[in-house]
Amino acid sequence: MELTVGQLAARSGVSVSALHFFERQGLITSTRTAGNQRRYRRDALRRVAFIRIAQRVGIPLKDVAAVLAVLPDNRTPTRGDWARVSQCWQAEIDRRMRHLQQLRDDFTSCVGCGCMSIDRCPLINPGDELGRLGAGPRRLIGD
Repeated sequence: MELTVGQLAARSGVSVSALHFFERQGLITSTRTAGNQRRYRRDALRRVAFIRIAQRVGIPLKDVAAVLAVLPDNRTPTRGDWARVSQCWQAEIDRRMRHLQQLRDDFTSCVGCGCMSIDRCPLINPGDELGRLGAGPRRLIGD
């Protein structure tokens, strides 16, 4: 059973205009009826859910498109297909989680920004030694 754009929007929680945008970006595809109305296969629901989750964690749409491009176009993706896709971002998600934990745990102390305005800076980063490693919050962004 195929879905109209309205049905896909209602079921996915994404506006019709967003679905049209996703389609223009090559993230989802539709066929057209004789009356030029869009029809989406049911697996578009999973693709839209995947896009929404990726957006929520800040993954750029170009990266989403690259991962979705490995899914088959001629058939509904299987559980194995989706498992393979989910592995594409495992390392990136782990890296993001480490950065968020570091932000949560370390931001109240020195982040190596070189601000020299907090009373601890002269003790932790005397003379802005971390500034020689580069610009920005050196303890948060690392090497």
